[in-house]
Amino acid sequence: MLRLDHIKKDYTIAGKPFTALHDINLTFDRSEFVAILGPSGCGKTTLLNLIGGLDQYTSGDLIIENKSTKRFDDRDWDAYRNNKVGFIFQNYNLINHISIIENVELGMT
Repeated sequence: MLRLDHIKKDYTIAGKPFTALHDINLTFDRSEFVAILGPSGCGKTTLLNLIGGLDQYTSGDLIIENKSTKRFDDRDWDAYRNNKVGFIFQNYNLINHISIIENVELGMT
């Protein structure tokens, strides 16, 4: 289970604060398939980056299997990404000088 409790994410843009996510509360059950939809600029990518541990939230808590991530270090996030969550990226991020099969194999190593 994955739960977001009152998640907030702020950025500083041109020296001014910008709130990308404000008071987000969501729960995802084990093995649930989820699609996140919305217009450009609404915070979808920011939300996914937080869920994937690729970015850190400003306040609130992200809870994974009843464990708070507030004190997660890089090793904890790496283990989480390797064992608990999968991504399908909008951009393919393929390495041009190797084949498609080699690109897929690289992600599996």
